[in-house]
Amino acid sequence: MAGRVLGKTLAAVSLSVALASVTVKSSGGHAFSTCRNLFSSSWFHLNSNVMSGSSGANENSHIKARTSPYPGSEVQRTQVPNEKVGWLVDWNDYNPVDYTAAPVLAEPIWADPPIGESNFSPKFNEEDGHVERRSWNGLYEIENGKPRNPVGRTGLTGRGLLGRWGPNHAADPIITRWKRDRSGNKITHPISGKNILQFVAIKRKDCGEWAIPGGMVDPGEKISATLKREFGEEALNSLQKSSAEKRELEEQLHKLFSQKHLVIYQGYVDDPRNTDNAWIETEAVNYHDKTGEIMDNLILEAGDDAGKVKWVDISDKLKLYASHSQFIKIVTEKQDAHWSEDSEADCHGL
Repeated sequence: MAGRVLGKTLAAVSLSVALASVTVKSSGGHAFSTCRNLFSSSWFHLNSNVMSGSSGANENSHIKARTSPYPGSEVQRTQVPNEKVGWLVDWNDYNPVDYTAAPVLAEPIWADPPIGESNFSPKFNEEDGHVERRSWNGLYEIENGKPRNPVGRTGLTGRGLLGRWGPNHAADPIITRWKRDRSGNKITHPISGKNILQFVAIKRKDCGEWAIPGGMVDPGEKISATLKREFGEEALNSLQKSSAEKRELEEQLHKLFSQKHLVIYQGYVDDPRNTDNAWIETEAVNYHDKTGEIMDNLILEAGDDAGKVKWVDISDKLKLYASHSQFIKIVTEKQDAHWSEDSEADCHGL
């Protein structure tokens, strides 16, 4: 348990790219064999500079993956200008800094060995035993035995704080309900006229910012199980519950997580921990409690990586960790809920 929690703490996901596709599902789990179908033409239109063949990065993508210093260190990345992010752009003098954090080099259970070790032969772009090395973005390139970031250069090689070479898979549950008055009636915004949506937010211990609860997928674990586990650990403090309390909690979580849900995003995320050889990908999923009855029976209690937890009213005034607000915005669009007081706001301008 300690090893998994440490690994999750070091590689907790941060989200920062726009919506790829939205799908209604009744159960979780990666469907990588059909991942190309999930990434529709609209995804390529919205994210035309995300793939490795891009000539550069637009102002909204692959920004945090180039920031310095690298998280938890004083390591400065080689500066990568927008026009040289794409791998197809020639840059003969590119000399990225090599860095892998000491806890990763210690080879805990959640981390790969260094490339080149005699007992380590990873199967990239495949399901490698219990480790998922396939990408939501399709096939990624391998150069000198190491996977190459599908978006482009980051100014840093190695794995940084990430355990896996290539994609490091995460899951992020977005739990929502309608804001209601004491009589149980939905509350509408006085200007937009739309119902106000709330979601469960945690305050991260590492940076003090409010965020969506979430974490890394354990080897062999289904996404649906990760979503439920992470929400229980961070928003309900399930790790500290007694056996009886855990059983009762599991029953309530089953009701919430077994209903139909919206898959908000599946793919690469622009994270400050990404490197040229290791990056975070996530599946962000919205579970909406229409009546509020399920969540009314669950007492929010911060645990694990969370310092605080609470229900937060959703609007464009939210200031969240990384770009979590982009995913929250998509949820409001799908639920036809209030987002902005500006009637002229472009709902799809990500």
